[in-house]
Amino acid sequence: MTAVKETTRRPLGHFAERSIAGLLAVVAAGAGFGVLLMLVRFKWGPLYHADHEAAEWFNGLVAPHHALVTVLQAITDLGGRPVLIWLVTIAVVGLLIRRQSRLAVYLIITGVGGLILDPSLKALVGRLRPVVDVPITHAPGNSFPSGHALGSFVAYGALLLVFLPAMAPRWRKPAIAIVGVLVFLIGLTRIALGVHFVSDVLGGLLLGAVWLGVTAYAFRLWRRERGRPVPPITEGLEPEAGEEITPAPAEEHVLEHPRSSVAELLVGWVIVFGALYAFGMFVSYHAKGTFFGTLDTEVPQWFAERRTDQLTELSWWWSKFGDTHAILLVSLVFCPVVLAIWKRWRPVLFVVLAMFGELSLFLASARLVQRPRPPVENLDGQMPTSSFPSGHIAATICLWTAMAIIVFARTDRWWRWLFVAMAVIMPLGVATSRMYRGMHHPTDFMGAILLGALWIGLLYWVVRPNADVHQGNQPAIESEQVRELDDELAKAGRED
Repeated sequence: MTAVKETTRRPLGHFAERSIAGLLAVVAAGAGFGVLLMLVRFKWGPLYHADHEAAEWFNGLVAPHHALVTVLQAITDLGGRPVLIWLVTIAVVGLLIRRQSRLAVYLIITGVGGLILDPSLKALVGRLRPVVDVPITHAPGNSFPSGHALGSFVAYGALLLVFLPAMAPRWRKPAIAIVGVLVFLIGLTRIALGVHFVSDVLGGLLLGAVWLGVTAYAFRLWRRERGRPVPPITEGLEPEAGEEITPAPAEEHVLEHPRSSVAELLVGWVIVFGALYAFGMFVSYHAKGTFFGTLDTEVPQWFAERRTDQLTELSWWWSKFGDTHAILLVSLVFCPVVLAIWKRWRPVLFVVLAMFGELSLFLASARLVQRPRPPVENLDGQMPTSSFPSGHIAATICLWTAMAIIVFARTDRWWRWLFVAMAVIMPLGVATSRMYRGMHHPTDFMGAILLGALWIGLLYWVVRPNADVHQGNQPAIESEQVRELDDELAKAGRED
């Protein structure tokens, strides 16, 4: 009996020791933030002068160097709300698919809390942003605390705590270090770009540490109350979920013969480019008097004569479905969901290569063919690339066709036909809008079809994105269980 009691006391004792240390760290961060908040709120002289001197020094250092500003902007975007919300949302969806609803709830609560704290405290303090000699960028709202510093600490920290168990032990400390450096750099960019004072960033980091510490401590208390072991925080929140949240634990290699596959793709790329270049040169400079030449002359004029305000507005929206931002957004949603459901990297690789190949083929052929835009009013104005082939249309064809190929083979649900329909409707809609707006000839559309058909066909032959389906791979959630996802959050609150 004594041995049993001792065995029970030991983990509880370890938890108590770790809890005290963690609580002291959280309390210290909270006290530091409280002191800093008061100093900022009452405009303490030494802090006020130090903040303004630092802002002027950074402005003089950064403003003259445009390349440095570009790098700082790229880093600071990693701490912006669009990126952080996307990361947390995709992680939550993936966790629900993998039936890890407790971790999903943790991410939601932690993320929403960070979103509430930032504007609330900014409104309470009402501190104006720095005014520098050479403004570099602009940010709306008040200054204290830094939302980027707070949000990045909370979001990246919470994601790290959730997904640490999916990493091999030797990679956990480097991952913690990388996240720490990333959060620090995001905070530094806010100062260097002149949109926050040093104390704003420090306040954001301290508040982020407090909120992340409170939510993590609450999660660990929940585990203890239900009799579950509470490991060191460096092992993550829920170590036993490691196998389930690993992106592709069952996949030994992405491609069976990677070297030969790379060679095949390179040779295929050259062949596709050759066909695209030959067709582009023909329709651009040697098709006068042929069917293609007549088509390219009459169709743009026909569209230009039938323009109305309503159709012009509609064409603008349809055209946006094929631009870089829309294509990237759809890809960044589709790929993580596919990875969460089927636990395979190969379908993701298929989509990534489809888009990378499309972009490189489009840029290379557009650069060499140098075809002028149709001789009608170009509603989108001057574009940085030439007319052949249409990048909007080619990207839309490659993305939606790749998604349809993956989904159709991997589910028997009726909605797989929606992806097939979208693979037809989306390119046709984008093509019609681009020709209506006077940005492309009909043969530019044909060039996009040629690019998409040859490149996707080559990738399907080399990558074989659905090979695991033929080998018996099943999704993490079966087709008949899709409806159960809506109940996961409700179940999380009732689980013991």
